[in-house]
Amino acid sequence: MDQLLAMRAFARVVEAGGFTRAADSLDMPIATVSKQVQELEAHLGVRLLQRTTRRVTVTSEGQDYYAKCTRLLRDLEDIDASFSLARGRPRGQLRVDVGGSTARDVLIPLLPEFLARYPDIRLELGVSDRAVDLISDNVDCVIRGGPLDSSSLVARRVGEAPLITCAAPGYLRQYGTPAYPDELKNGHRLVAYVFSQSGRAVPFRFERDGVKTEIKIEHRVGVNESNAHLAAAVAGLGLVQTFGYAADAALREGALVEVLRPWRPAPYPFHVVYPQSRHVTHRLRVFMDWLQEGFAARLATDPAV
Repeated sequence: MDQLLAMRAFARVVEAGGFTRAADSLDMPIATVSKQVQELEAHLGVRLLQRTTRRVTVTSEGQDYYAKCTRLLRDLEDIDASFSLARGRPRGQLRVDVGGSTARDVLIPLLPEFLARYPDIRLELGVSDRAVDLISDNVDCVIRGGPLDSSSLVARRVGEAPLITCAAPGYLRQYGTPAYPDELKNGHRLVAYVFSQSGRAVPFRFERDGVKTEIKIEHRVGVNESNAHLAAAVAGLGLVQTFGYAADAALREGALVEVLRPWRPAPYPFHVVYPQSRHVTHRLRVFMDWLQEGFAARLATDPAV
């Protein structure tokens, strides 16, 4: 038995909540992961996991062993990282989760420079607007906008993005161009951004001279992915409120027109977030440092400038 490999397999099963997701993240057959855990249990002489046809639960002995073996695995990563740091060449795989429009318009255009600077880092992007579980999904960090709602996460601010309200020219010809936020309540059609997990629509927000206003009316169309949300506006389905960087190209091409500019809300903050319990590897540290160099300027793209 390769005890180190078995410990890593066991830790991933605990974090992923099952053998299937653990095997996927380790790129191993389920049978191999299961065998490694069984051999580890036989070696220790204790049951670490309780298996049923529906779920896997961690025994009290398994919880104790998980805490101790993860400390050991982090120490081993520290040892490897210290040699990597001495050579100045961070290496290994980095898993980053990012929203659709942020990936397309901000992160991906900047990545050639990062990969040229750090050629030994292999980057795996998860592109989705859904919230991920950083531990069970085995993600090193996520880039997200908005307020932070988990004390178990560590966040570094990487910039802010202007929020703009816009619609297609054809829509404005048919329904008129609103001059005040309250006019959205009078026959206008809104395309709402809807959180995929909760189904809750994000209200349209406005601010002028320190006075904040929220417009909450029934939307005609709801979309839970940022690129599709913008596409709905270009198609003339209604007004959207979105990030300036996402709408920049469509605004410059005339496919969209900004409205209610004097009532733009405060810029939206963005953070790179990682678990408090996760060891910050050299590759994760240089990625976060790099984000703070050029990411903020591209995030702050203002189509009016």
